[in-house]
Amino acid sequence: RDRIFDGRTYLMERALPADYALIQAWKADTTGNLIFRHTARNFNPEMATAAKITIAEVEEIVEPGQLRPDEIHVCGVYVDRIVHNPNPQKRIEKRTVRKPEASSSETAKPPSLSEMDCREKVARRVALEFENGMYVNLGIGIPTQSSNYLRKGVNIKLQSENGVIGMGPYPLEHEVDADIINASKEVITYLPGSAVVSSGEAFAMIRGQHMDLTVLGGLQVSRDGDLSNWIIPGKMVKGMGGAMDLVFSGTRV
Repeated sequence: RDRIFDGRTYLMERALPADYALIQAWKADTTGNLIFRHTARNFNPEMATAAKITIAEVEEIVEPGQLRPDEIHVCGVYVDRIVHNPNPQKRIEKRTVRKPEASSSETAKPPSLSEMDCREKVARRVALEFENGMYVNLGIGIPTQSSNYLRKGVNIKLQSENGVIGMGPYPLEHEVDADIINASKEVITYLPGSAVVSSGEAFAMIRGQHMDLTVLGGLQVSRDGDLSNWIIPGKMVKGMGGAMDLVFSGTRV
């Protein structure tokens, strides 16, 4: 069955129910209230509320009253079991670190157009589309690289589907935190004014047309703009990702 909303046709499907949700949190109290750390929140709250039985693995369990009510992300009414794991394995899929900035006397001169490779040329061209104050979603690879070439006086807020608004540069080696990543599984930092929400809210921003610009890559694109973005053979790309929502949201792509 389909329905038309605001002139657009949508296919209506019944939501898939889950019998169990296995989620991971940072802290829990003995009544089941949960707190997540940084971007580790992702889809965990939505999974907890959607399942018949939710089992939460947590790093720390405290007594009721030790968590402030206003900092709880998932209410204990949704949580049926708590498993204590004080030392979980936190794998970093992409350890993307930057080198300390060189002094002004050591700063390299920007390459000429003839010295740039194709990827850098494309990234620099993409950066010309950014305007001051934009909220922008950047995909993996060249789109993300384009944020390195912002024009002087142009400040943008980068949004990631896993729930970060206001992503900063890659961290220095000593700043790496496995719980602060983007949707591409790269470790990142925050900028002043950043915020972290759940993945569900991040997609609500996208579907609600709150992004000004989306830049993404794909496996194949037709001359009419049709996008094939399912999977790249032999690459660690987990399917379509958020591209389906991003290209359909009404945001400039």
